[in-house]
Amino acid sequence: MRFSDQFEARFAVMLTHYPTKRSVLVPTLLYAQDEIGFLSDEAIAEIAARLDLTDLEVRNVISYYSMLTTKPRGKYNVQVCTNIACMLRGGEELLEHCEQKLGIGHKGTTRDGLFSLEEVECIGACSWAPAAQVNYDFHENLTLEKMDSVLDEYRTKPQ
Repeated sequence: MRFSDQFEARFAVMLTHYPTKRSVLVPTLLYAQDEIGFLSDEAIAEIAARLDLTDLEVRNVISYYSMLTTKPRGKYNVQVCTNIACMLRGGEELLEHCEQKLGIGHKGTTRDGLFSLEEVECIGACSWAPAAQVNYDFHENLTLEKMDSVLDEYRTKPQ
């Protein structure tokens, strides 16, 4: 597995910021996923070897965090929170609306590969519910109309 020079530079710097190699696992996984789109078997094996971990130890961490995936996602991963605060303020309706608008269900990806959709437990935006996250961008106090605008904004972003 060959990562980019940018990844290698980030990895080298991260190793100097943590007391043990294992501590850089989550940020390394995030950088790898950003670079290749998902965490392939090859990437998992490479990261495990670099950090003196087993593949299973790495996979256990991946399975714990909803932002990490071993399957390709769309360019824009839409995560709609349906935890209690968001649910009470329309999170479930927001998710259903996204499913209809995008034509996909939970963990689905649009045919063009532009969007993936996930229902998530909490994105930490309870005070601004209902909320969604697209990749690393938060969108809060959403209505169905605002969600349409968010999706349209990403759909029309220059490639």
